[in-house]
Amino acid sequence: MPAPGHPAPSPQAAAGAAPPKLARRIGLFDATMLVMGGIVGSGIFINPYVVARQVHTPALILGAWVVGGLIAMLGAFVYAELADRMPEVGGQYAYLRSAYHPALGFLYGWALLLVTETGGMAAVTVTFARYFRELTGAAVSERIIAVLTLAVLTLINCLGVKLGSRVQSALMLLKIAAIGLLAGAGFLLLRAPHPLFHPVLDQKPSFDLLTAFGAAMIPVLFAYGGWQTTNFVAAEIKEPRRNLSRALVIGVAGVVVLYLAVNLVCLRTLGPAGLADTTVPATAVMRSVMGGRGAELIALGITISTLGFLSQSILTAPRVYFAMAEDGLFFRRVAYVNAHTRVPVVAIILQSVWTAVIALSGRYDQILNYVVATDFVFFGLTATCVFVFRRRESAAGREQRRSFRTPGHPFTTAAFVLACWLVVADTIYKYPANSLIGTLILLLGIPVYLLWSHRNKVETAQ
Repeated sequence: MPAPGHPAPSPQAAAGAAPPKLARRIGLFDATMLVMGGIVGSGIFINPYVVARQVHTPALILGAWVVGGLIAMLGAFVYAELADRMPEVGGQYAYLRSAYHPALGFLYGWALLLVTETGGMAAVTVTFARYFRELTGAAVSERIIAVLTLAVLTLINCLGVKLGSRVQSALMLLKIAAIGLLAGAGFLLLRAPHPLFHPVLDQKPSFDLLTAFGAAMIPVLFAYGGWQTTNFVAAEIKEPRRNLSRALVIGVAGVVVLYLAVNLVCLRTLGPAGLADTTVPATAVMRSVMGGRGAELIALGITISTLGFLSQSILTAPRVYFAMAEDGLFFRRVAYVNAHTRVPVVAIILQSVWTAVIALSGRYDQILNYVVATDFVFFGLTATCVFVFRRRESAAGREQRRSFRTPGHPFTTAAFVLACWLVVADTIYKYPANSLIGTLILLLGIPVYLLWSHRNKVETAQ
């Protein structure tokens, strides 16, 4: 009889047949593209101006992106060790469940499905629909385009994880090409670049300068987020202990290079003041060096980038809801794996349907405001799992050789946790009402967990 919190019988098992399992069909290259695709959305083409409005010299602007990249790399190190220790479906859900309590893992999955993942996907879906209409001149409403886009990507991912990962890899390569076009145009065609390292500071070192730099770090850290989602599909990666760890480190390092290239070209072309004055810096750069044709090309790049982000989200996040259902903490049907494609089709469809509902409601921007603090709370909590697992391993006297261990632990791990929770503190300070609503959404998951947990106990006792 399985203990509470352990996997409950799937629909296939309940019917007496051996249930099909997820298949390991993602290699190192596709896993690396998943890491990069989870980070690079449309934001890097737009968000540099937000940083330039907080700090006002090239050195400080680039410094914020460098520091953000270092923090992201610390996070990649932490999650690489967690992936080596527990190459299981669900990623963060599995780590929190095993290190602390199934309830904590459930709350993470609850927030992910209800608002965090689906709210972000809804916003990106609408962004894609707007750019698509502008590029094609299609006489179709944004809502229809959004729903059709979700439907096509959902179908692709329901046909198999290998097909889904290949499509995602192709879209990520197109994103890299778009960023390469932006950087190449800015470096090769620009005739009168702005100076990059003069002046270093626009004011004397002070507490105000420190707080301004801290404020600039918030959008930077958001822009670097998303690499952790590849851990959701650990059960479908070939040799996950080796390949997932490598993919995380290689993928995050690659994104740092891409992000720095974008910011360098924005600063060379527009200067700090010009960057702060525009809300579409990538378009401004391309229009400056290539005219209207350049603006159209980068719009196409942004469209592809949003599509790639959606594809990655549809491939990865449903594995969390699948893991919850396998543990008896969600609808059993969500644990269904198609015998032919070997993917959790019900979980994939569930997420896409809810994303469409949010997108059609028009409330996605408001929803995103509610969950910022929640997201980073779980980032920090997940990183602390490394301390828990290492302590248990040491206490049991069974330390093992591992393919990856976090460099500089415990200091680097603690630094990442601190960075995450500083974001939480800053968000609560600046947006107390939104943070309170986000906390209430999270707390609503507690009675839901208790309901599912009780139901699982009753069913496993029968």
